Amino acid sequence: MQPIQIDQLIAEFPLLQQLQNLQETVWFNPASTTLDVALADVGLTAEDVAQAHARLQRFAPYLMLAFPELEATEGKIESECVAIPTMQHCLQQQYQQEIFGQLWLKLDSHLPISGSIKARGGIYEVLAHAEKLAVNAGLLSIEDDYRKLYSPEFKQFFSQYAIAVGSTGNLGLSIGIMSAKMGFRVTVHMSADARQWKKDKLRANGVTVVEYEQDYGVAVEQGRALAAQDPQCFFIDDENSRTLFLGYAVAGERLKQQFQQKNLVVDADHPLFVYLPCGVGGGPGGVAFGLKLAFGDHVHCIFAEPTHSPCMLLGVHTGLHDAISVQDLGIDNLTAADGLAVGRASGFVGRAMQRLIDGYYTLNDQRLYDMLRWLSDVEDIQLEPSALAGMYGAILVSRAQDYLNAQHFSEQQLQQATHLVWATGGGMVPETEMQKYLAQGQAVN
Repeated sequence: MQPIQIDQLIAEFPLLQQLQNLQETVWFNPASTTLDVALADVGLTAEDVAQAHARLQRFAPYLMLAFPELEATEGKIESECVAIPTMQHCLQQQYQQEIFGQLWLKLDSHLPISGSIKARGGIYEVLAHAEKLAVNAGLLSIEDDYRKLYSPEFKQFFSQYAIAVGSTGNLGLSIGIMSAKMGFRVTVHMSADARQWKKDKLRANGVTVVEYEQDYGVAVEQGRALAAQDPQCFFIDDENSRTLFLGYAVAGERLKQQFQQKNLVVDADHPLFVYLPCGVGGGPGGVAFGLKLAFGDHVHCIFAEPTHSPCMLLGVHTGLHDAISVQDLGIDNLTAADGLAVGRASGFVGRAMQRLIDGYYTLNDQRLYDMLRWLSDVEDIQLEPSALAGMYGAILVSRAQDYLNAQHFSEQQLQQATHLVWATGGGMVPETEMQKYLAQGQAVN
């Protein structure tokens, strides 16, 4: 591959100068199009997502036994969706910008088992792998009662096999906790920015944690190489896994059901804007795909990244995807949003979703801390910094007159819109850590 000529690239894509200067940047994608046109890019279908729903349903009885906290939801790993009108008012006051419509929060930050959006994809991939091994060994049929998996015999069976993953923290938590519970030997390769409490929690659950002084890309690369040396080891690849992607995509239909229960309408006259924090891209990409299947062209997905880690914006905007990293621009990939500290985006997700994502923006760490503090003060909801990345989106979209005009929204449609901030992590942050986060934020004026 030819080395990237950065000066030439910036001349062709002047927006890169803003990224290089660590300026907060907004880019609405002129190539975004309708679902029927862009679906072929994805290489997956509604039927694939339906099969993921069915697999999770088969595992629900097992999950209730393994994790009693799931009894209330009958084995479903799902989060609440709540209106945050006081935070909406706070944002409007702080930024002197009206947010049209209503602001809501999707609390994947408080998903059971591992307390982040990664509980969707990560746990699903472990379950899919376990099912495949057990069925191939003749120990399980998909017609069986999956509670049989919660037995010493199956733990012994799974202990013959290993699972490995590279992670900044949250994916490692979900895969580590689930794999260890089933009996797998599991190793999580953690990047330098991973929080100590996440490493401690994994080790307390019997997970082997390998630490690196480098970033996410190195942790994944080393983890993949080591896993390849063990024929019994399955490496879960956050950058390229379609199974992870489908686990996240299940969120779309479930959100649609939640909206129906709350009498929230999404149609041509009631558009939905969803703001998704983005790291390597698997979680937000999968969720966005599920949302598009559930709501069609009436949902508009926006990805949010730290100014120091704008890998997806960089990859999609240039069309280079995983052939370019933020480090190529001289950006350090160091951010308080540890879950988003990724230098090189998933090429699979970038290409699959490049015509289904309406826009991308970056924001600085101080803004994350400020909004974290405000949300805690006015709504009594505590999140980790990366989970606040989506909170700024409704302000930016409300200001983006050119984008709104290009979408041909009427004033009435905008006033009837719903903004949904996808909160990706924070439910398991220790109190001492949370107090440090809160102390970094500015108080409400």
